[in-house]
Amino acid sequence: MAQQLYTSIISGMKNGSITPYLGAGALKGSTHAATGVPIPASSDELILAINRGKPMAPKLMYEFPRAAMHIELKSGRSAVNRALTTIYDEPAWSTPALYHWLDSLALPYLIDINRDTLLQRLYARRSHYLIEGISRIGGTDYRFRIYRFQDGKYEEIVQEEMTNGIPILFKPMGSPWPARNYIASDADYVDYITELMGGFAIPKFIKEYRKERQYLFLGLRLNRDTERMVMTEITRFGGQPLGWALIEEPTAKERRFCDKMNITIIESGIEELLTFALGREPEITV
Repeated sequence: MAQQLYTSIISGMKNGSITPYLGAGALKGSTHAATGVPIPASSDELILAINRGKPMAPKLMYEFPRAAMHIELKSGRSAVNRALTTIYDEPAWSTPALYHWLDSLALPYLIDINRDTLLQRLYARRSHYLIEGISRIGGTDYRFRIYRFQDGKYEEIVQEEMTNGIPILFKPMGSPWPARNYIASDADYVDYITELMGGFAIPKFIKEYRKERQYLFLGLRLNRDTERMVMTEITRFGGQPLGWALIEEPTAKERRFCDKMNITIIESGIEELLTFALGREPEITV
């Protein structure tokens, strides 16, 4: 039964009717070439990374945006941006097997809420659009920036220039490339989610493109309200079931939310999907 479901999902990803949506768990297997440490991906890992390896107070350790807000209030927004750039603008992180596989599918549209550049480096072998979320920036009615990658570099464009037939990588939480855009602190998320709800954080092209599409949620835990609100607004549409989520040992809270959102939980990890798709155990590559 699981194999039939995987076959159907992979077929849908290839034809564009199913869009992968990547959370922190999608980065599993990425390590630093020199030190061997895993790339900071989860909320706790990110908090420790931006706080020089030291835990913060329990109320701040609850969720990364809260900890980032604390650092912003103490040292300024630029301190958070510098920390994230130091972490992710680093070429020594290895690329997870999942990313290599997704890249091989030549997907028309992929959503990645992580802040690393690993997928961007793979996508840089072809022309593509990059959409990055922004927040609390004046002089614009929108909370995104759109870049077209061609001839080896990103060039910012307006949403009216987007056309069919070019792969789209949507990174709502930003990345250090090309312009160090990040959604990180509580204040960032409040602004960004508000504009998502108002329709100003999604390009018109995506609003049309996402209609009648479903999603495969990979490495995304659905216990936290912040990530659930972002996901709900980015994928919002009416009609058919929203899709599937690979969640090992889902909590009661996750089960209730997925039932409400018409998401089918597949109780397995990314490794099982990769083993089926590749016909072998996934390899760790750089």
